[in-house]
Amino acid sequence: MITDVGHPAFAAHDLEKSLAFYRLLGIHESFRLNNPDGSLMLVYMHVAGNRFIELFPNGPAPDPKRQGSFMHLCLLTDDLKAMVAQLRGLGVAIASEPTRGLDHNWQAWIHDPDGNAIELMQLVEESQQSQIARQGAVH
Repeated sequence: MITDVGHPAFAAHDLEKSLAFYRLLGIHESFRLNNPDGSLMLVYMHVAGNRFIELFPNGPAPDPKRQGSFMHLCLLTDDLKAMVAQLRGLGVAIASEPTRGLDHNWQAWIHDPDGNAIELMQLVEESQQSQIARQGAVH
């Protein structure tokens, strides 16, 4: 069963400009994840509770003919393996089986009928998202 929205993810053309914009909305950077080579993979911004926004650097330049830089929608579940089994039983194709992400949370991937990527995530207690949610927003 889906329990909440975890995060939308956007590819930011100008990461610093995007971070400044979200700060104006009262949403602040919480932590960063790096690729194995040390380069920045993404920035997590805490909205409230377990809800975050992910910003990925090096997104495409804004284009008035295109609708933004949406990357994926993350939906939270308390039991990822059961959720994947349930969806598979309903005929939903599983694009990526459950694995641990860089943030240590469990994740699997599916696509909606329009091809939009949906991340299914089970938060683990030691993840930064869980720690921040327990502490509340720290700015």
